[in-house]
Amino acid sequence: MQPSFVLAIIAVYFGVLVVISYLTSRTSLVNSNSDFFVANRQSPWYLVAFGMIGASLSGITFISIPGTVENSGFGYFQVVLGYTIGYAVISLVLLPLYYKLNLTSIYTYLEQRFGRNAYVTGASFFVLSRLVGASFRLFLVANVLQLIVFDALGVPYYITVSLTIILIWLYTFKSGIKTIVWTDTLQTFFMLLALVLAIVMLGDSLDLDHTNILAYLDAQPNFKIFYFDDIYSSNYFIKQFVSGVFIAIVMTGLDQDMMQKNLTCRNLKDAQKNVFWFTIVLTIVNFLFLFLGLLLFSYAKINGITAVGDELFPEIATSGELGFALALFFVVGLIAAAYSSADSALTSLTTSISVDLLQIQKRFTMKQQVVIRKRVHVLVAVILIGIMMIYKYAITDTSIINSLFEFAGYTYGPLLGLYSFGLFTRMKARDLYIPYIAILSPILTYMISLFLSYYFSFELGFFVLIVNGLLSFLGLVLASFKHD
Repeated sequence: MQPSFVLAIIAVYFGVLVVISYLTSRTSLVNSNSDFFVANRQSPWYLVAFGMIGASLSGITFISIPGTVENSGFGYFQVVLGYTIGYAVISLVLLPLYYKLNLTSIYTYLEQRFGRNAYVTGASFFVLSRLVGASFRLFLVANVLQLIVFDALGVPYYITVSLTIILIWLYTFKSGIKTIVWTDTLQTFFMLLALVLAIVMLGDSLDLDHTNILAYLDAQPNFKIFYFDDIYSSNYFIKQFVSGVFIAIVMTGLDQDMMQKNLTCRNLKDAQKNVFWFTIVLTIVNFLFLFLGLLLFSYAKINGITAVGDELFPEIATSGELGFALALFFVVGLIAAAYSSADSALTSLTTSISVDLLQIQKRFTMKQQVVIRKRVHVLVAVILIGIMMIYKYAITDTSIINSLFEFAGYTYGPLLGLYSFGLFTRMKARDLYIPYIAILSPILTYMISLFLSYYFSFELGFFVLIVNGLLSFLGLVLASFKHD
C-alpha cells in the first residue's frame, strides 16, 4: 500500500471525526463544562457499551495480543475470564456508589471518605497511570504508522506524534466526553471490522471454514488456554485469573477514563446494562484476537514470514498478499485503535486535573472554569507528546502488553487499597499518612517482586497489583490506630 494512499485514509477518517464533533457540539450549551465532563448524563447506554470496547482494547490489543500467541498460547484468556468477575463487582458495587454520590470525578469519593490528602493522592495516581498508559498505547500505534507511512514520506517521528495528538485535541476540545461517546462507537466498529476481515481472509488462505475450525484448533500446539503446570510461572492460572479480576476493577472501575463514560448514562440501571453487555462482547472479542494470532502464526510459518510479536500482524496485513481490502481496513482499524484510546485519555485527564487537582468547580466562576479547563486540555496534549518522545528512545521491546499491565499494577495498587479499605471497613485512616502509604506500597511491592524472582524464581506477573493493593490496605489499617 502506497504511503500517500494511507495518508489520504487518515485525512478522510479524521474528517469524519471532525464532522461528528461538529454535530455533537451543536446541541451543547455554550462553553459548557457539563457537556465536556459528563455529557449532561444523556448518553444512550448501548452507545457507551459499544464505544467502551474500543477504548478498552486500544492499539495494544489490536497488535500485541495476537503477537503473544507464539510464546504464551491463549494464556492471556485466563486474564480475560477474570475480567468478567471484576466487571460484575463494578456493576454491583462501584456504579451504585458513584451514582448515589452524583460524582463527576470518581475520586471525589476519597475526599468524602478520608479527606483532602486521599482525594489528591487518588487523582494523582490516576493521572500518572493514565499518562503513562495512554502514551504506551499511542506509542505502539505511532511506531507502526511511522514504519508503513511516514518514514517513506520523510516525515520525522516527532511530527507524526505531534500531528496525532493535535488531531485528537481538535475534535475533543469543545464537547469532550459528549463527542467521544459517539466517535468511540465509530472507532470500535472499524476496529472490529478489521478483526473479522483479517480472520476471514486468513481462514480462506489456510483453507479453513466452519466445518474444520475445531479440528484446526485441536491440532495447534499454541492453542492452550489454562496453565496449571508451573506455579512459579507468571502464566499460572490462579495468578492470571485473580489478576484479571483486579485489573478489571482498577483499570475500569477505579479509572476516571473508563468510568467517565459510564457516568454519562441517564441512570444507574442504564449504566449497569452497559457494563453487562460490554463484558460479554469484550470477552468474545478478546478470544477472537487470540484466534487471529493463531492464524497469523500459521500463515507466517507456511509462507516463510519471519516477523514476530508486534510486527507480525502489520507485516502480513500490509504486504498485499491477502488483498487490498485487508490492508485498507488494517490501517483504518489501527487508526481507530489509536484515536479511541487517546481521545478518552485526553478528556479524562483534563477532567481529573481540572476537577480533582485544581478543584475548579469549588474555586472559580463558571467562566473561569471553562478557561482553565481549555488550558489544561492543551497542557495534557503537550505532555502526552513529550512522554511519547521519551518512549521512542527508552523502549527497545515493542511487545509492551505485559509492560503496560505490570506498570498498572504499581500505579493502580494504591487505588485498589484505598477503595477496598473505604468500602469494606468502617475504620478511619488518618488522612495525613495516606500519601506516604501510597508511595511506599509500590516501592515495597517492587522489592518483594525482585526478591521472589531472584531467590525462588517465582514471577509475580500481573499479581503485583494484588500485592500492592494488599500492602496499601495494611498501611491504611496501621494508619487507623490511635497513638498516644
